[in-house]
Amino acid sequence: MRQEERRLFLLHYLLREQKRPIAVPADTNEQKRLLRALFNVRMPQPASAEFLRVQDEYLQEEIRRKGITDCSALSPVAPNTVLWRGDIITLACDGIVNAANAQMLGCFCPNHDCIDNAIHTFAGVQLRQACADLMQAQGGEEPTGKAKITPAYNLPSKFILHTVGPIVQGELTARHEEQLADCYRSCLTLAEANDLRSLAFCCISTGAFRFPYERAAEIAVQTVAAYRQQTQSRMSVIFDIFTENDYAVYAKLLQANRAV
Repeated sequence: MRQEERRLFLLHYLLREQKRPIAVPADTNEQKRLLRALFNVRMPQPASAEFLRVQDEYLQEEIRRKGITDCSALSPVAPNTVLWRGDIITLACDGIVNAANAQMLGCFCPNHDCIDNAIHTFAGVQLRQACADLMQAQGGEEPTGKAKITPAYNLPSKFILHTVGPIVQGELTARHEEQLADCYRSCLTLAEANDLRSLAFCCISTGAFRFPYERAAEIAVQTVAAYRQQTQSRMSVIFDIFTENDYAVYAKLLQANRAV
């Protein structure tokens, strides 16, 4: 089955499942947007073995076409510390961190550009089901600053660590800062407990949760440094950022704090 055939199969399956009388567009990019939107709004529920097989083949091929980066090929800026500009869903490492929401089910907004949406889209529908199972077992929402771990399914990483960062509404407070530090500590501790040797952090809470970027970067670098001093951890940490300005902020902080 060619990639185009896989995409059409998935589109028709999801449209039938959701009983949506939507015509499948002829344009490839519009098909991809519709498919992503259908993944985004799909509630956690079982899918047929055939659907999962075709979905897995499709998503793995899409990620391969994006270009997979092996974290072992990245040059460290300090011992066991990498600063990387790239798409975290294409990174092959032991674990990546997802900036989740309290429901832990991923982003339901069709084609939203947040990292939660991207990770859930390209990991596949198995991820939302796994998160739903975790939340059902927990019996409530995920507290801010804690973390959960799941398989990464179709992503090139092995695991996904989901953490809920603080939402800044108005003035930044010391409580917000401590909660963000808790996110980094929780992920590091959970990664060590699961014998992960490499962990890639996104910029937690700096998007829709509106945590000031430069202060968030300071907390990220300082918390990782303090964790390493306390535990003597040798786990490789990758700070994954997007823009040149973000890169400059982290590079300056890492240069000033060589303990990381």
